[in-house]
Amino acid sequence: MPVLLFLGDIVGQETVDLISLRMESIRSEIGVDWVVANAENAANGSGLTPAQFRKLRDAGIDGITLGDHALRKREISKTLDHETSICRPANFPPDAPGRGWGIAKSPFGEILHFTTVLGRTFMKPVDCPFRALDRILAQPVQNPWLVDIHAEATGEKVLLGQWLDGRVGAALGTHTHIATADEVILPKGTAYLTDVGMSGPSQGVLGRKFESILSTVLTGVQHPFEVARGNIVLCGALIELNRNSGLADSIKRIRIPLG
Repeated sequence: MPVLLFLGDIVGQETVDLISLRMESIRSEIGVDWVVANAENAANGSGLTPAQFRKLRDAGIDGITLGDHALRKREISKTLDHETSICRPANFPPDAPGRGWGIAKSPFGEILHFTTVLGRTFMKPVDCPFRALDRILAQPVQNPWLVDIHAEATGEKVLLGQWLDGRVGAALGTHTHIATADEVILPKGTAYLTDVGMSGPSQGVLGRKFESILSTVLTGVQHPFEVARGNIVLCGALIELNRNSGLADSIKRIRIPLG
C-alpha cells in the first residue's frame, strides 16, 4: 500500500540544506512513495524562494504546500504559476499567483493530489476554507487527497478535519510549529493530526533565536526574529493509504533528528 510522509513547516536555509543531503536516505529507510512538505518558512523564516523550491524538489520532496507567508517572496510567483508540484492556500483571493492544489508523483508514477487552506481564527482575513475545499474536492480525480490545514486554532482544525472525514486520505495541521499527540483515523477513514510540528531548529522558540524573542518580550523593543541554528529535527506524519479507496489505514507521528 502507498505510504505518504508529510513534513511540517520547514524553517530556514540550514534545514533546506540538510534535507537536500539526507532526504534520499530517509526515503529509502522509511520506504515512502510520496514526500510532501510545508515549506512556507524556508526563506529566513518567512516565505520560499525559487532556488529553495528547486533544491527541495531535487532532494526528493514530491510536493510543497505553503501557508500565510506564501507570497512573502514575490519572486516565487512565477514558480507558483508554472509548477504543479507546489500550491498556495486555496482560500487566497482568486487572482493570487498560482493555484490552490498540487500534484505529487511518486518515483513509480502514482499520483497524490494535495491542497492547503488557511484558518480564519486569529489569522488575517481570507475566504472560507470550507467553501474553498468544496470547490477543490469537486474535481473529478480518482487519486487520494492530502489537505494541509494551516491554522492557529485547534478547534478550527478539528472541525475541518471531521468535516473532511471520508473525503480525503489525510487532513493534517500545520502553522503552530508544535506537534500534537492526537493522531487518529477518523470514523470514515481520514487520517487526522491537529499539528504535525515543525521541521527546523528545535532549540529556539518556534524556530527563531531565543535571545531575540526574549529581548523583545522583556524590553518591548522589537528585534528581528532571527532563525535559530543547529539541532535540526524533521517533524511530520507517516500515513499508509489504501490504494483502492484513497483513505488511510494508519497514521504515525515521526521525528527525525538531522543534526
